[in-house]
Amino acid sequence: MKEFFYFLQCCIVVSCRNITFRNKSSNMKKITFFIFYLLISMLTIAQETIPLYSGGIPNSKPVKDEEYSETSGGILVIHKITRPTISIYQPPKEKANGTAIIIYPGGGYWIVAAGHEGSDIAKKLNKMGITAFVVKYRIPDSSTMINKEIGPLQDAQRAIQYVRENAATWNIDKNKIGIMGFSAGGHLASTAGTHFKKSYIDNPKNTSLRPDFMILGYPVISFTDSIGHIGSRDQLIGKNPTQEKIKEYSNELQVTKETPPTFLVHAKDDDVVNVKNTLLFATALNAYKVNNGYYLYDYGGHGFGLNNPTTKVKWMVKLEIWMKRNGWLPK
Repeated sequence: MKEFFYFLQCCIVVSCRNITFRNKSSNMKKITFFIFYLLISMLTIAQETIPLYSGGIPNSKPVKDEEYSETSGGILVIHKITRPTISIYQPPKEKANGTAIIIYPGGGYWIVAAGHEGSDIAKKLNKMGITAFVVKYRIPDSSTMINKEIGPLQDAQRAIQYVRENAATWNIDKNKIGIMGFSAGGHLASTAGTHFKKSYIDNPKNTSLRPDFMILGYPVISFTDSIGHIGSRDQLIGKNPTQEKIKEYSNELQVTKETPPTFLVHAKDDDVVNVKNTLLFATALNAYKVNNGYYLYDYGGHGFGLNNPTTKVKWMVKLEIWMKRNGWLPK
């Protein structure tokens, strides 16, 4: 990353030298604009992206890296992920408040929607003083994994472990580390938040894998036939899962009194992931007296990310109020 910033500095120097100073005022404006553009570009990327695992990747088969990215309908998506990473977004030092959120973008366990459900969210959290981490988790695939159903969960747990064990590096409070997921990434997050007692990764320090809170956006929660997102279910646990497997990954059935406090957002007209996923999870949380809150849009469909285009109501404002009320953000 240092080399990248050095490269940008060189670009500024070279570009400034190449401008002919025939009109000093005009060219100074061009220089100022160019430098400003580069600085903005520097601010809109992660400060650092690193491999999620320092050694070998667990539960992986030796395969060629075929990952690729594309923009579809204005949305950045990443395909065929076999080398998971974590990208770190730090807020300005004067705004940082010690809270961290790890983000799992959606994509039906087929792709990872790394932009509008990843980096865009991270930048918004930075404005709230939150240190954000975007996880590019592995796509479950029997050709690349020994056991595909636990691959994404291993990456989710490893991200929590990594952030908690290195919290001092970013001045993070170890007791204020939350997770956030959208769509199938919401299923991954809710799985991490309900299956944390079992470690699917090496954990020699016995680091707590329980997130302190969860934020779930239009999440896949259930794998049941009636309301489950069958595409996500097929991709993760196969097309002919046993009833035991369906129950194991239907996270409304895995809630206990130890499940982390949770905030959910969903649109009632979501025709991809039924809003009942959110409602059933909230009902289960209430049954165990787990602190929760949710906001339901009347319209907005599926996958709206940061901004629901059908309304001026910003769900992130609702989230910020909930977080302040619960002590994860200063009032």
